[in-house]
Amino acid sequence: MIFGIGVDITDIARIQAAQAKNSQFKTRVLTIAELAIYDTLAPKRQAEYLTGRFSVKEAFGKALGTGIGSVSFLDIEVLDDPLGKPVVTKNPFAGQALVSISHTDTLVMSEVVLERGTD
Repeated sequence: MIFGIGVDITDIARIQAAQAKNSQFKTRVLTIAELAIYDTLAPKRQAEYLTGRFSVKEAFGKALGTGIGSVSFLDIEVLDDPLGKPVVTKNPFAGQALVSISHTDTLVMSEVVLERGTD
């Protein structure tokens, strides 16, 4: 049964500006495992990756119905499976979290669906 759906659209330039202004921004958004991947990427891909993870975590908060604030960015982790599909590997929700991320040159869009089994 679907518990919640969250969608987010984030401007890549806005996240790049936040990172440029505060070099610790990425450590507030990315978990240690996500940060390890980020550090291996070229600058353009870093911007897309950071924005994508930021967007997913915002969408997760919306799907949860609380927004970011009752959960932190670091409570949610999204890593790619061997085929490159993003998978929520860590989160505070007692159920399944499904995610999709897409981007253009300037925007990232993400969607999160939270599911619980029927009792």
